[in-house]
Amino acid sequence: MNADIQRLIELQRLDSTALDARRRVADEPARLQSLDERLDAARHHSASAHERLSANQAARREIEKQVAVHQSRLSKFRDQLMSVKTNIEYQAMQKEIEYAETEVKALEDQVLERMLEADELAAEVKRTEGELTSVQQTVDVDRRALAAEVAELQQVIERVSIERTSVIGDLDPKVLATFEAVARRRHGVAVALASQGICTICHVRLRPQVFNTVRRNEEIVQCDSCQRILYFAPTVVPDAAPTAP
Repeated sequence: MNADIQRLIELQRLDSTALDARRRVADEPARLQSLDERLDAARHHSASAHERLSANQAARREIEKQVAVHQSRLSKFRDQLMSVKTNIEYQAMQKEIEYAETEVKALEDQVLERMLEADELAAEVKRTEGELTSVQQTVDVDRRALAAEVAELQQVIERVSIERTSVIGDLDPKVLATFEAVARRRHGVAVALASQGICTICHVRLRPQVFNTVRRNEEIVQCDSCQRILYFAPTVVPDAAPTAP
């Protein structure tokens, strides 16, 4: 195989590795934001559960105040009942007592409802707090893993840069210029495998004489369609399994 073709294949491998690493590094802010959003959602659910429980408790305290007011009135009416002198006054006082008792009963039922609701809300608070703790732990682990991944990718980029400098130092300048010009137009991919008479990237069929030239891997040949530099990789046929005697 032509030495420059070998170098171009290696250069493409290095550039593709670096491009992938840079893209993944560039994705770090979005991935961190996604982790923050997961944690914020868990915090919101937990805070919402706490708020609903607090609202329940405040409503219960307010109802209990109303119960106390009506019980005070009820106690006063019962005391007054002992001092009425006419039947009409007695009946009027009885009505007041019955009304107050009805109000107290209704309010006590509401207190009971709030107590039952509070049990459910307390369970919800406990559940969301557990979920928040779990999400916090997971996010912390994911953040550390992401930081380690980014550090490793930065090392890959640095290593590839050194290796690339070595490779292009041995390349024919005109061949390198062709490679870089195609790479700029083709999203960083300037080298393509030719297989079965087709450019495997743009999938356009090559002219037979072009493919035959590519098969020899002796000179720089570009795809007529996408202009990528073509190379051929012979299919390796595995050795036949030995026959049993």
